[in-house]
Amino acid sequence: MQRDGPFKGRSISVVNSLSLDEQRYLYKKARELKTELASGGDAASFRIADPDYSAYLIFLENSTRTRESFRNAAQFHRVRVNMFDTATSSFAKNESITDTIKMLIGYAPESCFVIRSKLEGVCTWLDSYLGPWAERCGHKRPVFLNAGDGKHEHPTQEFLDEFTFLEQLNWNDQSIHLALVGDLYHGRTVHSKADGLKIFKHVKVDLVAPDELSMPPFYVDTMKRNGFEVRVFRTLDEYLASGSVSKLWYFTRLQLERMGESVLEKAPLLKRAVTFRQDMMDKLPEGTRFFHPLPRDRMAPTIPTFLDDTPLNGWDAQSANGYYTRAVEMAMLAGVIGQDFSGKGKEPTHEDDSFIMEAPITKHAKQEYKVGIKPVESGMVIDHIASGQSLQAIWDRIDKVRRVLGLNLRSSHGVYHSNQGPEVYKGIISVPDVSSFGEKNLKKLGAVSPGCTINLIENHQVVKKYRLGMPPRIYNFDEISCKNDNCVSNPKHQESVGTSFERKIDANGNARYVCSWCEREHDYSEIWTL
Repeated sequence: MQRDGPFKGRSISVVNSLSLDEQRYLYKKARELKTELASGGDAASFRIADPDYSAYLIFLENSTRTRESFRNAAQFHRVRVNMFDTATSSFAKNESITDTIKMLIGYAPESCFVIRSKLEGVCTWLDSYLGPWAERCGHKRPVFLNAGDGKHEHPTQEFLDEFTFLEQLNWNDQSIHLALVGDLYHGRTVHSKADGLKIFKHVKVDLVAPDELSMPPFYVDTMKRNGFEVRVFRTLDEYLASGSVSKLWYFTRLQLERMGESVLEKAPLLKRAVTFRQDMMDKLPEGTRFFHPLPRDRMAPTIPTFLDDTPLNGWDAQSANGYYTRAVEMAMLAGVIGQDFSGKGKEPTHEDDSFIMEAPITKHAKQEYKVGIKPVESGMVIDHIASGQSLQAIWDRIDKVRRVLGLNLRSSHGVYHSNQGPEVYKGIISVPDVSSFGEKNLKKLGAVSPGCTINLIENHQVVKKYRLGMPPRIYNFDEISCKNDNCVSNPKHQESVGTSFERKIDANGNARYVCSWCEREHDYSEIWTL
């Protein structure tokens, strides 16, 4: 069978790896597959059915449901299934995951890698680097499926959850009201919902967790940017007393293994705040369903076992849906299905890559407060450094600019009044006899001190003036690093993954840098190691 569907060779690293229409297509085909198999059909049109196609299941963290649903999905496809034993593998010999995957790519004509790891952004990195590498080496582009990376995302769990919600709502995607209950801080399954719930046109989310386990602000902000209505409650008792309770509840376990000592000391109180009790039954709306990504903590489950045989139990069917959605994901990325897809695909990112803007040259009378700066006959003056900030902040920025650009040469610098007012200050660095920084250093300067200007001086006159903004992307600078300890690019993991940041502008026009791999947001001042 020819496998030439439009999704062939794509990877699923995050929820947004698929456009909304592509996600809806996934749910449509999973529904078709489930119906076909339930009626006794063989679903041959969904199968890869290629004994030379290798599916590698690489689980660097423990898993049961995700691993087994992917293993059974791969067996459904009648392909070569490889359960990668990390305990006896080259990982035990300190080999990088990049080198390991490189080796495995060469062992089959075509490969799919399902990876669970504590390294956040690992699938995005592997797809970005090894996809082009494989094509240069004459291999077919490998497929990567993120089966959970640290506290970042779990997109394939999100897709099975959304499929389950749609099934519960009779496939109506107009609106959803969902309560997220439990450990919302560590739970990557709830983090993925910040984008996954966008398949519904109107979304209302109730976040139920004590402060110590509350949803990280990044994901709350993402939900609000996506137009969700978000409400926050600290306990289930507080939520049930609110008078407006969802019929769909999504619980997560308390991930005690990820908590610090100060939080662990409060574990009994935290558990009680998000654990359903018998006396709460009569406060639920008719038709309520509970969901859970599982496993439940058998010692202290947030959904107690007395609910297992009640109509509230939606988690058993939810778990089973992982088989259908993951089988469809593999079929899509292998090119088996997708020929009937007619929606809007994932659009490439097109962002203005300019960050250098020519500015008008204005002449001001020389002021006595600039006597500390040696006049430049020929060279450059970096002006408006941290303009308008405190004196200490300006001095700190001047120091950082000098260190990042390596300005260990004849020059001068200082803090002076700005033309904007008597109490407004700015930093200036005078660099005589230097007429150009080069593109790399210009990017560094724009990233370390956006809003500054460069004045080119000839014969004591400003002949050109440029204002620098934040570059849209900076990468592979020795002076930058992602501050997320679990990011695949963090130097402590020694994975030799280059640091890369992309500029992100929010609805208010504020710009921040986002790690290209783990998606952690940073202020431009936070990314520097110097």
